[in-house]
Amino acid sequence: MDGLGKVHLNGLRAIETVARLGTLQKAADELGVSPSAVSQLVNRAEKQIGRTVFERTRTGLAPTEFGNRFCARLTAAFRELSGAMALAADDAGNRLVVSVAPAFAARWLVPRLSRFYRKHPEIMLRIDAATKLADLDRSDVDLAIRMGDGSWPGVDAELLFAQRIFPVCAPDIAARLKRVEDLGNEWVIREEAGMVDWKRWFEQAGVKDVTLQMGASFTDPNLCLEATIGGQGVMLASQLLAADALADGRLVAPFGVSAESGLGYYMATSSAKRPGRKVTAFKRWLREEAEKTPQFGNAVQRPG
Repeated sequence: MDGLGKVHLNGLRAIETVARLGTLQKAADELGVSPSAVSQLVNRAEKQIGRTVFERTRTGLAPTEFGNRFCARLTAAFRELSGAMALAADDAGNRLVVSVAPAFAARWLVPRLSRFYRKHPEIMLRIDAATKLADLDRSDVDLAIRMGDGSWPGVDAELLFAQRIFPVCAPDIAARLKRVEDLGNEWVIREEAGMVDWKRWFEQAGVKDVTLQMGASFTDPNLCLEATIGGQGVMLASQLLAADALADGRLVAPFGVSAESGLGYYMATSSAKRPGRKVTAFKRWLREEAEKTPQFGNAVQRPG
């Protein structure tokens, strides 16, 4: 470790950030300094190291053969440093940061959290409700609840809920839907970035695809649900999203058929980090709550 004394840590950090992100501007944005400051840090660090880490090209900085090997080691080293600092914060604050989509947080997670607090009063929980996937390697997020197929690079994913999908609508619209083909006469409410597929449901229902009338679209599934409750059209929903509205009669699942979406909600952690006691406790509690949650599946029935 004698060589570390001749190189400033800020210079090494600048080199690693440029190599990882590809440009001085992106590195400057992450480090909170100007691109010229990053360039100066890189130049100074190269002189201290005594080796050229980057070739200067017309399009920017490109790692040399040595630079690629050197920066790979730096990335691993800074990841370890971040883990050490997180461990210090963990011991001091006992905080657990969970990243989760707003719809899942509002419709399922938040109403149950009081039971977690009673069971683990020593854990300080912070819910990061965001639609963007958290970087589990380089953020303070300990665990994420993600919807997808469970295949994310560098992530250990454990299925919490498999998602089944089925049409839902307000009771007055359901009264008009005698056959699946009648869907063609109603507006369809859509989530713009939604991952569910009407074609998959039509196949499960045993009918040919129906030409749908595209109604309003929203960027948030909760807004889609509220519009559907308000009688603005039919929505293809999952059991977790529509559970409460189905239970109290605001919504109806008119055809009694649900389909596997091929997606699910997963508990996700970084494969590069060993889950701590807090993460293990929270995952155990999530599994317990999932087992208590009714799974509608093919039990979805048309009323009356």
